[in-house]
Amino acid sequence: MPKIKITVLKRVDPSVIFDGDVPNRPGTDEKYTVCTWCEEGQEWISENGRMPEGFCSWAWRDIYKDLSILRFGGDVTPWMEEGEMITCCTDGVRPVSFKLERVED
Repeated sequence: MPKIKITVLKRVDPSVIFDGDVPNRPGTDEKYTVCTWCEEGQEWISENGRMPEGFCSWAWRDIYKDLSILRFGGDVTPWMEEGEMITCCTDGVRPVSFKLERVED
């Protein structure tokens, strides 16, 4: 079974979502910021369909369906190279985009 490499492509700044007028987080005086658990360019390897250590469990839930397609040999995005897919977490305020790549042993 192939491994899947997961690469952080982009952390979206909430100012893009809110047209520059970023609100405070509920109950605080703090503005929303980009997702803080990862950095652009950061990489993980998923083996046997398992969530890599340190990976965000919310993002994992969102990307797992796409990761599974690649893991089992599928390719559903004709504009990407074979064995690659772009996907994202569904955080509506500060989403993160990922590149998934099938990696043969």
